Amino acid sequence: MAESTPSYIGIDVSKQWLDIFVYPTQQRWRIANTEQEIEQLLPTLQAFQPERIVLEATGGYERLVATRLHAAGLPVARVNPKRVRYFARSLGILAKTDRLDGKVLALFGARVQPPLTAFPSETEQTLKLLVARREQLSDMLVAEQNRLQTMPEKVHASLKEHITWLKEKIAELDDQIQNLVQSEPDFKEKSTLLTEVPGVGPKTAAKLIADVPELGKADRKQIAALVGVAPYNRDSGQKSGQRSISGGRAEVRSVLYMATLAAIRCNPVIRKLYQRLLEAGKIKKVAIVACMRKLLTILNAILRHRTHWNPASAS
Repeated sequence: MAESTPSYIGIDVSKQWLDIFVYPTQQRWRIANTEQEIEQLLPTLQAFQPERIVLEATGGYERLVATRLHAAGLPVARVNPKRVRYFARSLGILAKTDRLDGKVLALFGARVQPPLTAFPSETEQTLKLLVARREQLSDMLVAEQNRLQTMPEKVHASLKEHITWLKEKIAELDDQIQNLVQSEPDFKEKSTLLTEVPGVGPKTAAKLIADVPELGKADRKQIAALVGVAPYNRDSGQKSGQRSISGGRAEVRSVLYMATLAAIRCNPVIRKLYQRLLEAGKIKKVAIVACMRKLLTILNAILRHRTHWNPASAS
């Protein structure tokens, strides 16, 4: 008896619509991006017994359908839109429409076989949302403080009032985040171990716990690539180009950068590496990135083995 051809489903997500394409049967249809419509969709998708259902990360519009698919036991791969566009261009597909994007996503699933997405628990989602909200308010605070330096005095009262409100809300979120971390045993253990490392504070630890769940599970090369601090070669023939970092999670990398600057001052292992690189002729930017990678590797090893900070073993 001949084996049936595996199915791959692409779902292009927008604020209002879900455009669905099934490969290789070429079936396609559109539904509203609402909880009711998605619930009605689930039995249809389950009947295909898909190998993968591929959708792009679209800034949150995909969250409802992705979580419902996962809860229904369907294999979901949430992918980077940039990778999908590169894939489409490699096939000669230059046009971009919702219906065409659904087809491209299904083909991407069939040919690239992206890894299935590991969905966080409800507590992990809550921590992630709280940390993200804190960052949003922090960005607003910086913007308002900058405006205070340039705007006329007649609007200073309004700006100062908003700045005070933002500081209060950020402090409230800090309390919420730390209370959640301390109330969840796994979060608490991770935070305790991470903050033992000089340069890593509670906010950095919370960010890593929320946005890098792979920390402690991946190897050092994988975790460096995930965060975007892995150097990539740019060689061709006899030409050896300058190595550079690319991709990864930019918001995590920003937090790691600030932690690394602190570690260069107070962490003996990171400070020693930074000084050695400068003495070897490396420019400061390159040396800092190398220290970021080293610090991330140390944190990854600590969580993997659940061991305490030890400068001797981290060198």
